[in-house]
Amino acid sequence: MTIRITLISPALNRSLREARFDEGSPLDPRGRACAESAAGSLGAADRVLVSPTARCRETASALGLAAVPEPELAGLDMGRWRGLTLDEVMAREPDAVLSWLSDRDAAPHGGESVGALCERAAGWLEETATFGGRTLAVVEQELVRALAVTILGAPGPAFWRLDVPPLTATDLSGQSGRWNLRLGRELGAEGR
Repeated sequence: MTIRITLISPALNRSLREARFDEGSPLDPRGRACAESAAGSLGAADRVLVSPTARCRETASALGLAAVPEPELAGLDMGRWRGLTLDEVMAREPDAVLSWLSDRDAAPHGGESVGALCERAAGWLEETATFGGRTLAVVEQELVRALAVTILGAPGPAFWRLDVPPLTATDLSGQSGRWNLRLGRELGAEGR
């Protein structure tokens, strides 16, 4: 049986607009309006999950989804860097930033490493593959990247080379541990 998973990236909020490590800010009015305009474009799902972050929960709500929070779908824990831009952190801790960007197992911010995020995402995918039916999940962009790197067996640096725009769908389909990946489909753009 083919497993189908659709990952939806959240709408814009202050953190995304300002390229900040998310500090839990809500959707901004424009992000909410964009999500509301895409409501009804996702089709039926057998289960709907959501990351516990504010912007993912609010995106799911604006899309009209009755989603169940799933702790395993949380975004990357950025520790003491939460709320800061990469430039701000680079000015304060340049060696720590370079370590974080070059070593997937580094977590100089006191949070979670990219490697740990990828392992968590892989575990969630393995568990989800046992669920029959279509899963829809509203998740942070870095979780989409972690799953893409995992599915493709790509080297660690590939994580930094994937761009996941807001309010896009990434479709995973597969069986027996073999996955196909379709990245960055705009919501409501199934026929394009």
